[in-house]
Amino acid sequence: MAKSDNQLHALLDKLDFLPEGMKTKAASFAFGKVVPFISTAGCEFEKVTNEEVIVSIQNKRKARNHIGQIHAAAMALIAETASGFVLAMNMPDDKLNLIKSMKVNYLKRTKGKMTAVARISPEQVNKLRSEPKGDVMIEVQVTDETGEEPISCEMNWAWVPKKK
Repeated sequence: MAKSDNQLHALLDKLDFLPEGMKTKAASFAFGKVVPFISTAGCEFEKVTNEEVIVSIQNKRKARNHIGQIHAAAMALIAETASGFVLAMNMPDDKLNLIKSMKVNYLKRTKGKMTAVARISPEQVNKLRSEPKGDVMIEVQVTDETGEEPISCEMNWAWVPKKK
C-alpha cells in the first residue's frame, strides 16, 4: 500500500526520526488522539506493523476491577484495539473499519500486565483491498505477565466505503 493511501502510515512516518523506545510512546500518544478512549484507559502500543499490532495495559488502579486485576472490559479493549489497528494499517483511507462482533471468553484470573497480539494474513489484506465492503475474523491472542492466556477472543471486523 502506498503510504499516501493510509493516514496511520502517515502518522507513523512522522515519528520515524525518534529512537525506537520513544517511537512506541509517541505512537501510543498519537493513536490516543485518534481514539481517545484507548488513551483514557492507559493502552500502550508496543509494536505497529502491517502484519502485527501489539497493545498492552498495565495493572494500574484506573484499569482494575474489584479484585485488583485488570477489568474484563479493559481486557476486551486491548483485544479490540490491537485487532482494529492491524486491520486499519492495511485499509485504504476511502474505507471505514467497524467492529462487527466480538466474543470474549474469560477463562481464569489474570496476573499483572496484559498484552494483546493481533495478526492479519496476506489473504485477509487482499480481501480488504479488493472488496468494497466485507468482514474478516482477526486473530488476536491475549496473555498476562505469566504468558498464560486468561481469555480467548474472536474479533470480527467489517469495512464499508466512507461516506463522502
